[in-house]
Amino acid sequence: MKITIIGAGNMGGALARGWAKSEQVGAKNITVSDLNQTTLDKIKSEFPDITVTNNNSEAVRGADIVVCAVKPWLVEPVVNGFKDVLDYSHQVVVSIAAGVMSEKLTTLFQREDGSVPPLFYVIPNIAAEFCQSMSFVSAAKGVDKATQENVRELFAAVGDSLLVEERLVNPGMMMASCGIAHVMRYIRAMQEGGVEMGFYPSEALKIAMQTMLGAVNLLKETGMHPEAAIDKVTTPGGTTIKGLNQLDHSGFNSAVIKALKAGL
Repeated sequence: MKITIIGAGNMGGALARGWAKSEQVGAKNITVSDLNQTTLDKIKSEFPDITVTNNNSEAVRGADIVVCAVKPWLVEPVVNGFKDVLDYSHQVVVSIAAGVMSEKLTTLFQREDGSVPPLFYVIPNIAAEFCQSMSFVSAAKGVDKATQENVRELFAAVGDSLLVEERLVNPGMMMASCGIAHVMRYIRAMQEGGVEMGFYPSEALKIAMQTMLGAVNLLKETGMHPEAAIDKVTTPGGTTIKGLNQLDHSGFNSAVIKALKAGL
């Protein structure tokens, strides 16, 4: 499968690096196009088998899937620059620009005869670079199930992925793309607490990260509900339940939910 990524910024670059590392794609099957030669040179130095170019039209020729990874306000001019060379009978187009959904994409790509390529609105996150993204995949009307599954599997190669209705992509973005920053803020707060209690910052950060990793792996490996796992470490009158109750008294759950809904 040949993949072309238009845009090598934070997300485009993360996808390129993640897919280059993955067994499903590999660097030799990736082309990255961007106007910033320095950015392209950096990617090329890391993965010599990736093809890089400044020419979007040339980049999309021969690709099976074209990923438009530019800022939302750049989607229209960038698409107008390469859409005429697309083969709608063969090539699939994926946009990862937040808020540029299927209706807008259909308008941008529709030709005079009414044809459009198979279109997808997908939101991954920056952990794709390390094959740990959570991606939300939504197909435009008319895309067959096999193509939908192929695109979902492509994004599963850089972490995990869900096929969802388009109305759930933006909530998914708040949970997984914006949410990754929320998790980092929690880790930072744990680090600060650790320093206050006497650890060096590097030690406190190490503890916070390993604790987060341990919690995630426990849930993944056991399939336990988070509350059931909490019950395993909360003894009557113990320090854990006192800390959990303090989080509740401080509005922790409510703050998390409000943060997730703030961007909708």
